[in-house]
Amino acid sequence: MSFYSYKNCNQDSCPGTISGDCTKGLREKVCVQVKKVYDSCMQQEQLTKLKVKVTDMVPVCDCDCPQPPFTPPIAFESCRSSSINGTIRGLVIDRLCDRPHFARVRANVDIPIDILFTDCNCREGIGKATISVAKDVLLCIPDESIVPFTIESLVSAICVSGCYCGDCTFEITVCVTIILKVLAEVEMLIPSYGLCSVPPCEEFAESVCDEFFSLPIFPQNPCGAVSCSTAGCGTPCVC
Repeated sequence: MSFYSYKNCNQDSCPGTISGDCTKGLREKVCVQVKKVYDSCMQQEQLTKLKVKVTDMVPVCDCDCPQPPFTPPIAFESCRSSSINGTIRGLVIDRLCDRPHFARVRANVDIPIDILFTDCNCREGIGKATISVAKDVLLCIPDESIVPFTIESLVSAICVSGCYCGDCTFEITVCVTIILKVLAEVEMLIPSYGLCSVPPCEEFAESVCDEFFSLPIFPQNPCGAVSCSTAGCGTPCVC
């Protein structure tokens, strides 16, 4: 089973939606160590005819034997980000005097991508590249403390089109999503319903018998709930 399996009947000790009084079942206040998000913002944009240099072009295969080099012409197939974690470079944070707790945040966000391609012999290959996107945004920044805050990024990118330009370089049009977050590792006091009750794993099966097993063992009497008095005057009680 899982927390959300229909066979899991112990819902009180599992995560999920709350119905009724949300304070019912609260047992304690617990201190948890988490990354608190103080502020966050998202930007989405399309980068057109962006040239990226592939650092490594290798065949898409499981064999360990040496492979011959790719034979031109190279045909672009697709590309997308290889990680949701971007790399922030050149971070500059300038607090604003006219807007307390806000700051101008400037940085370059590097997004790792995988580019799939084929050569003239229909051999599939993959190459790694990096998209760099400049960001200049406003974010709410907490005051100075012993535990410092950090700026992190969550990224996603997927190509719309592309072509090979030669010399391990591709020209791509890509849709990019970047979420910048102001984070700090904190110890937070939160209400708790107690520890989770972890159910046993449910082995995958087609479960073709579940519908059959849910049937009653014996045939049910369809007239069992009908009495002669409620059947109507003169209506025989025959099943």
